[in-house]
Amino acid sequence: MVEMTGIIDHRILLNYRIDPDVLQRQMPREFKVNLVNGYGIGGICQVSLSNMRPKNLPLIPGIKSHNTAHRVAVVGPKGEGVYVFRRDTNSTLNQWSGGRLFPGKHYKADFDVSIAGEAYKVEVKDKQGDRLMCVEARVVEEMPAGSIFQNVTEVSEFFKKGNLGWSKDPDKDHYDAIELKTTGWTMDPMAVVREYSGFFSDPARFPAGSVEFDSAVIMRDLEHSWISREGLNQICC
Repeated sequence: MVEMTGIIDHRILLNYRIDPDVLQRQMPREFKVNLVNGYGIGGICQVSLSNMRPKNLPLIPGIKSHNTAHRVAVVGPKGEGVYVFRRDTNSTLNQWSGGRLFPGKHYKADFDVSIAGEAYKVEVKDKQGDRLMCVEARVVEEMPAGSIFQNVTEVSEFFKKGNLGWSKDPDKDHYDAIELKTTGWTMDPMAVVREYSGFFSDPARFPAGSVEFDSAVIMRDLEHSWISREGLNQICC
């Protein structure tokens, strides 16, 4: 088991409600879409980290990274979690170690992150210059009208139960598993001015009308650990 510990400076979750039949067709057969009020939940986790290091090793100041994961809430034979289709990072270290020293292959990407008080702007492009995602939002007190989540407590508990993430490395015959643990678990709603996901807006994957943006929440300033869970890996193919 490998455990990496540090600080979540912020973790923005963009949530999309998706036709469950369309979403299930994108999933490996080992995983089933986890439904909320009849919808599948897909989304982007954009997380900015600092002070990351292997547990019990001294802190090396100045280590920071921006990262994203395009994922779907699932139920697998080992319980609830998320299936991650793609991870991106601005960190060369994360790119190199992902899939080697630690679960989860990462692609190198360019991140433009701007924070002004309670307002956040994030844009991510791949190395070819294609936009992968963006969000412009501010922290507020209430979930948006029309969200399938009734309140921030409901969305918080949903994702707290799904703190396991699985992903497939094309060079392996199993799904890697990683667990997120934090010293606290507090989410705040966000009012979104604009958002975009290249993955969830792809009509080849998701036909028109099958995906709708739902909501966004944020977690901030949390001590946390990412833990590789070899015992929760799942054989694939």
